[in-house]
Amino acid sequence: MNRSHVFKALLGCCLIALLTLPMRVFSQDPTAVPATPTSVPPSALKIVGYFPQWGMYARNYRVKDIVTNGAADKLTHINYAFANVSTESRCYMETRLGWGDASADYEVRYNKDQSVDGKADEMGQPINGHFNQLKKLKAMYPHLKVLISIGGFSWSGRFSDAALPENRVAFVSSCIDLYIRGNIPLWAYVTEGTPTAGTNNGRAAGVFDGIDIDWEFPAVPAFMGDPSRNLPPNVYRPEDTENFTALLAEFRKQLDEVGREHGKHYELTIAAPLDKARYSKMELSKIHQYLDFINIMAYDVYGAWDADGPTNFNAPLYSSPDNPAPVDERYSVESAVNGFLAEGVPPEKIVVGVPFYGRGWTNVPNQNNGLYQSDPAMRPAPGLWEDGIEDYKRLKQLDYPSFRDPKSGTFWIFDGTTFWNYDDPEVIKNKMAFIKSKGLGGAMFWSLDGDDGTLISAVYNGLNK
Repeated sequence: MNRSHVFKALLGCCLIALLTLPMRVFSQDPTAVPATPTSVPPSALKIVGYFPQWGMYARNYRVKDIVTNGAADKLTHINYAFANVSTESRCYMETRLGWGDASADYEVRYNKDQSVDGKADEMGQPINGHFNQLKKLKAMYPHLKVLISIGGFSWSGRFSDAALPENRVAFVSSCIDLYIRGNIPLWAYVTEGTPTAGTNNGRAAGVFDGIDIDWEFPAVPAFMGDPSRNLPPNVYRPEDTENFTALLAEFRKQLDEVGREHGKHYELTIAAPLDKARYSKMELSKIHQYLDFINIMAYDVYGAWDADGPTNFNAPLYSSPDNPAPVDERYSVESAVNGFLAEGVPPEKIVVGVPFYGRGWTNVPNQNNGLYQSDPAMRPAPGLWEDGIEDYKRLKQLDYPSFRDPKSGTFWIFDGTTFWNYDDPEVIKNKMAFIKSKGLGGAMFWSLDGDDGTLISAVYNGLNK
C-alpha cells in the first residue's frame, strides 16, 4: 500500500525482535480459558482489513486485538502485510532489518495473555508467531479468510523482474509453495539466497486462503529507494503492463491447480491505485477475469509530502469543484470507481479502500478553517510514528473544532494552526452508502491497528444495515 509511514515503523522491528526473542518464550498454562467470540451475522459484502506484520512491536498490536476491538466477527478477509520478493525472483522469508521478519511470522512465542485463544504457545509446536495466531483466529471465526499480501510500497521493487516470462512460473510456484502449501523455512534466521522452499514440511499449511498482489506500480516509478535499509528504487518497464496480466493469469492457474488438490478455492486479489495515470498501466479489462476482487487504494490522494500545501483531503468521496488541484488531478472515490467500471471491471469485483488514519499539516494560515491553504512556513503536523500522518484512534481524541465539506464528502479538524483530515464514522457511513448504491463488492481498509473498533463498526453497519 502506498503509505510511507508504515515502513518507518518497520525499520526497528527486526532489531527489536533479535533483542527480545529470548524473553518471548513462555510455557503452556493448562488453566488458560480460550477467548469466547461474540457473533454478528457475517457481512453480506466484503470487509477486508490489512494486518501489519510489524504492529506487534512499538504499536503493541497483535492478532488478539482483532478480537478484543470487535473486528474479528465483522471482517470477511484479513490481508497479512507483507511478503517480499528476492533478488532471484522468488517468494522468500528471512529476518533482516528492512527486508523481512520471518521471526514475527512464525517463530515468536506467545504467552496466554497475548494469545488469541488464551493458550500459551508450547515448545515443539509446528509454528508460532502471527501465523499460528491467525490459524487460531480462523478456528474461532470459520467465515474469516486470510490472504498473504505480497509487495507493498517498499517491497514492490522486484515484481518487474519476477513477472518476466523467464521468471514468472517459478516465481508463482515459490509463492504457492511457501504460503499455500506452507513449506516455510525450518529457521527464521536465514539470509536471502538460502533455500526456503522444497522442504515439504507443510508447517504453515492452512494459514492462508489466497494471495493478494500489491505491486506498486506496474510500468510507473513509485518507491525511490531507501539507503538506510539498502533498498534500491523500484525496477519498472513498459512491458510491466502485459507482464502483470500474464503474472496474474499464472497465479490463477497455479492456485486453481493446488485448489483442486485441496478441494477448495484459493482467492486471488490485487491492490490497485485510484488515479488513471497509474491504473491505465494495468489491463483492467483483462485481469479482472483472474481475480476474485480488486481493492482500490482510495486514499493518499493529498498529504504533507507537499509540505507547504495546499491543505487538502486524504480520501475524498467526491471531487469538489473548489479543489485547487488541476481538474485532471482531482481524484476521489467516485472518480476511481467510475474509471474502473469504464474499463469493464464488474462492480461486484470492486472493493473500495478507506483509511483508518488521517493526514495533516501545521503552521497553517487561519483562513477558510484551514482548508486549501498554502504557506512556505507550513510543515507536516507532528505524528506519533511519522509527521504528517496519525492513526484514527489518536486523532479522535483531539479536541479541535471540526468541519465538514459536503462537496467532497469529507471531514477535518483545525485548531487555528494545525489541520488534520480523516474519515470519521459519518464519512464512513456515506462511503458505505455509495458502495451499496453502485452495487460494489465491499470495503477494504488500511489498517487494523489504526482503529479502536469505532470505524470497523461503522463499515460493518454501513454495509449491512
